[in-house]
Parts: sequence; C-alpha cells; structure tokens
Amino acid sequence: MPTISVIVPVYRAEAFLKTCTDSILCQTYHDLELLLVDDGSPDRSGALCDEIAAGDSRVRVFHQENGGVSAARNLALGKASGDYVYFVDSDDWIAPNTLETLLSALRSSGADTAGCGVRYVDQNNVEGAAEPPILPAGVYSHEEIMAGTVDRLLGDRLSRNAVNGYVVRFLFTRSLLVGMSFQGAYLEDELFLMEYFCRAQKLVTVDAPLYYYYWNPSSATHHYMPGYLDTFRAFFAAKEALADRCGLAGRVLQWRENTCWAGLLIAVSNEFAPGNGHTAAQQLRNLKGLVQEPEFARAIAGLVPAGMGRNKQIVADLLRGRHYFLLTLLYRIKNRNKNK
Repeated sequence: MPTISVIVPVYRAEAFLKTCTDSILCQTYHDLELLLVDDGSPDRSGALCDEIAAGDSRVRVFHQENGGVSAARNLALGKASGDYVYFVDSDDWIAPNTLETLLSALRSSGADTAGCGVRYVDQNNVEGAAEPPILPAGVYSHEEIMAGTVDRLLGDRLSRNAVNGYVVRFLFTRSLLVGMSFQGAYLEDELFLMEYFCRAQKLVTVDAPLYYYYWNPSSATHHYMPGYLDTFRAFFAAKEALADRCGLAGRVLQWRENTCWAGLLIAVSNEFAPGNGHTAAQQLRNLKGLVQEPEFARAIAGLVPAGMGRNKQIVADLLRGRHYFLLTLLYRIKNRNKNK
C-alpha cells in the first residue's frame, strides 16, 4: 500500500491538469498514489485523466456525474489506501519536495498532521505573496490546535487575523478521517478542518510555502453565485450541527453572529459580482432584503463588527446605518472603474 494518497477533484481543468499532476508525480517522495476524480467535466479533463493514468501506474481515475468538489473528494476518500491523505486542487500545483517535507516533519515530531504555507500565483503566472501556515512553524498539542485553529474557524471570520480554511495546506492521517466527509459546495473546507482538528492530537507546521494556489479568474468564487443565499443557509446549519456534535458551542462568544456577518458581507459582494445582470434598483431592493434575512438580522442586532479591513468595515458600517442607496452607488462606481 502507498504511504500517501493524493486526491485531486477535476472539473473544467483541461488547461491546468497536466501542470498539477506533473508536480505530484515528480515529487521527491515517490511512495504515493494519485486519485483523480473526473466530476463530469464537459471538456477533455476526463480523457486527460485517463491519459495521465496510462503513463503512471500510481494513478487511479474515477469518473462520476457532476456532483461538485465535495462529492468528488468524498468518492476519493472512500477509495484511498494510503496512511496519509493530501488534497490538491486541479488548477494548483505543489513544490517538488512538498510531500517529503511534510511527511518528514510529521514523523520526526510524532504528529498526526503536518501543515505548510501557501504561495499565491496570479492569472499571468506571476508569484505573489506567501501566506504563512495556519500557526507559526512549530509543534502544537490538541488544546493548542483547538485554540489556534478550531476556535478561529468557529468564531473569527471577520478580523484581519481570520484564517483561510484550506485543506490543501495539510497532510492528514487517514485513520482520523474515518466517518468524515465534505459537505456542501462552498466553505466546505472550513467545516472539514474544524471536525478534523477536534480529533487531531498533534500538529506540526513548517514555514515553507509549498502549495501554489492559482488565482483562477474563471473560478465560481470570483463570479456571481445565483444560489448563494441557500448555500450559506446550508453551510450555517451544518456549522451549527458540527458545533453541537463536537461540543464547540460554548468555546467562542457570538460565533453565530460573527459567522453570519461574514456571510452577509459575502452576500453583499455577490450582489455586485461580475455576471449579475440586476439593475441598480434591483440591487438596492436585494440589499434591503438581505438585511431582513433572520440570520443576518440577528447578527446586525447582536454584534458590532470591528477589526476588519478598511473596505469591509465601510460596508458593515453602511449596512448598520441602513445607508443602502449609498452602498449600492459605491459598489456600482467601483465596478464601473474596474471595467474601464
């Protein structure tokens, strides 16, 4: 059996997939299997997966009808045979020594999980800033993990210090994943990490930005999402259920309000995202409707957000002051200037 199972969900990845898989199959650590899940991709991604598998016996391919990234990852988790699991998105890639570095750190420290930093790359393949690991380089106990990751993912989704809940920056112990699955189509990584780190006993992190995160302008998160409100409701219900199941509800005060404020700010941004054909009048009506949604209304009434970046703070202050027309005007001016 391989030591590490690398899981890559594949959808509309024809332009990126070979770069991604080459970075995995050319790792300095060779004892791995690569599980590619073609999620009903309408381009040549599925055929490309088969071609890649034909050239390397470590590659296994699974084809399924389109079910989203969570369904694709869950299928692969059920097929994985390695002692450890590592996730890579199909438009990203990893440094040649990623798996060797993480596995060595994990084994030498006696940890069950290893994490690294992330390097962002723009659509012109220009490398940008590096994001450090979720906790500074070191070794962390269970309670330190809870305080440094779970509590922040639970109740700090607004501040400048809010962490990105990317699963792709971690090497996981597969036995700890038994009974776990990804849920939903948005923010699925956050819930997965929270549940996993409630189980993990020791985390080791390294400073190196070993994961290369490609800023894909065609990604769903950069365009208008018509069903975002329903998606957020499902996410919030799942987060409440997870908090109850893992006994997290009392760890962070006002985590519900904090989470809903974050969801509201995304909902507002989504209303003005590229691909939304609403008129200014429709957008104004929709803003007024958003703040009347029960979860968002409770958040506005119960929490005054602070410590955010300048732009988010302006939006939050305008929402609290009910300056919906001004907010609509500012967003439309911003978008007009972007398109010049």
